[in-house]
Amino acid sequence: MRFQIHDGTVSFGGNRVLSHLNFEIKGKEKVAVVGANGAGKTTLLRLIAGEVELDRDDRRRDLGMEASRKLTIGILKQQAFADNSRTVEEEILFHCPHKDVSSRERFDYEREYDVLFTGFGFLKEDKKRRLFEFSGGEQTRIALIRLLLEKPDLLLLDEPTNHLDLEKTQWLEEYLREYPHAVIMVSHDRFFLDQVAESVWELEDGKAVKYPGNYTAYRQEKKKRMALWKKEWERQQKEIQRLEDVVKRFKHKPTKASFAQAKKKQIERMALVQTPKREKFPLFTGELHPVNPGGKLVFEAEHLEIGYDQTILELSLRIRRGQKIGLIGRNGAGKSTFLKTVAGLLPGRKGETRLGRHVSIGYFDQHSAEIQSDKSVLEHFHSCFPSLTDKEVRSVLGAYHFGGKEAAKRVSDLSGGEKARLVLAELLQSRPNFLVLDEPTNHMDIPVKETLESAFQAYTGTILFVSHDRYFIRQVAESILCFQEGKAYYYPFGYEHYLERMKKRRQGIRLSAQVLAEDQALVDSLRAVPRAERHYLGEISSEEAYEEWRLAPGVKKMEKAAREYEVKWLQAEQLRRRWEESEVFWEESEIFWKQEGEPEICQGQKALRESQTAYEMGKIEAAEAWKKWHESCLEWFELWEELN
Repeated sequence: MRFQIHDGTVSFGGNRVLSHLNFEIKGKEKVAVVGANGAGKTTLLRLIAGEVELDRDDRRRDLGMEASRKLTIGILKQQAFADNSRTVEEEILFHCPHKDVSSRERFDYEREYDVLFTGFGFLKEDKKRRLFEFSGGEQTRIALIRLLLEKPDLLLLDEPTNHLDLEKTQWLEEYLREYPHAVIMVSHDRFFLDQVAESVWELEDGKAVKYPGNYTAYRQEKKKRMALWKKEWERQQKEIQRLEDVVKRFKHKPTKASFAQAKKKQIERMALVQTPKREKFPLFTGELHPVNPGGKLVFEAEHLEIGYDQTILELSLRIRRGQKIGLIGRNGAGKSTFLKTVAGLLPGRKGETRLGRHVSIGYFDQHSAEIQSDKSVLEHFHSCFPSLTDKEVRSVLGAYHFGGKEAAKRVSDLSGGEKARLVLAELLQSRPNFLVLDEPTNHMDIPVKETLESAFQAYTGTILFVSHDRYFIRQVAESILCFQEGKAYYYPFGYEHYLERMKKRRQGIRLSAQVLAEDQALVDSLRAVPRAERHYLGEISSEEAYEEWRLAPGVKKMEKAAREYEVKWLQAEQLRRRWEESEVFWEESEIFWKQEGEPEICQGQKALRESQTAYEMGKIEAAEAWKKWHESCLEWFELWEELN
């Protein structure tokens, strides 16, 4: 199967949304369409679905869209049901193409209907309810079920994860990966795109550019292309300046006038590289250090019970300086309550809490963003930090997407997401050493989220946060605290690794690296005491001493593997820097800009591959070292669990 748009333009009211666009999808490809708000993502889906048409072009002889065969195309529409008085069962079976109730095709259809219906969180008895009895979000889910059952050749999805919780979103991801036909999707859920997309088309200035891989691969590749573009432009500008200097130097000398004229013509004949676009949404690249680093122990809880009228959960926990912990769990599990308790806004019902020495807390939740002021954003921020110059204030605000007109807006006129962004800018500028954040990126678009992610990654203090944005959790969290079934479990690795382990657990494989937070606190306590002093402590029993003795070989193996990984990683980074700073690396920019068929391309590609070999081998060795370190960590946890 192949579907193609070539040289397509779509206009509304005289304004071009898509301009001479080229787009293609083949086979069972899963494609993500991304771009800024207003870039034309939904317009492209409607164009493919036949809801809008291409502008007429007298120079184009064909229709501008073609397919290898007649395709069925399905898109989720706003008005999904013609008759809301039908039951779900009646609606779904009405659209079943197999009318023979005893056929194998009908059996397969109804079986998949059951799988989809329960997979999207409905009960079997809900099939007998009438459509108008369901909420708007539930009706959207039912319409999506109907669409998935139709199995169109081209499945078009616009924000399919809206109205879905985490569990249902993960289920949809697995389903779409196995979907037997092509999928084109638009979504602000970057983690969803990472899990499903095989290629990404970016819409910008009415054009579409294809990037291989998922969303993360697209961002990395685009960053590299922008760097190559900038390098090529700078190289050409330097050459133009050199030639212009030659012309100025010799144009008035009779013996060199023809030489100068030749150089001038050389400049005029030069195919100019377009000026690179400035990064609209800056990212933080350096480190953001707290004003005061604070003590090594940031927060400690002993048998802490959290809740309001009744206890939701009890836990013991130690948070150390520099940790970045993502807190996850179902709604009502106590996540926000725990953050309020840590921040001192809510007392614990029982147990003890201790804040570390010189620890300063910066707390954020959605109520923090309920600010009202007649001042402009610039005036408000300057009043919070009067020691900054006007230029410094504008620079800081620009880093958080409050540049130019945005900085002149009245604070009270900002949207909820803009107010949250302003408060987070104030919080990060004040540089406390312990950030406690409850849903910091709610109601923010992708560019703003990525700026904040880079800021939290650059921040060297401690972070404890709650978020439903899985991509944000993956980018920021270095360990996971999970509230589940009234207990707190600590997971010492990142979010993606946590999800992989949870998947294995569902398949019946033991999840050894997940331990009770209370037990983790005890392990931390034991490891924190210097060996020479442990025999003085009455709390270290003979059983614990035996346990430590049994664990010692695993600890040594783990520490050795960690050192080896660090060495291999540093070596790989040195090779990467040498490669990127070499002339061979930037040779790719010439390959990127040359027309196809030029012989230099093959030579350049060969040189580029050769220059990459050392770096690629270094990456492989570092990955193997990380794998050994990771396996040694899991072995230590498995032994620890056996002893407990």
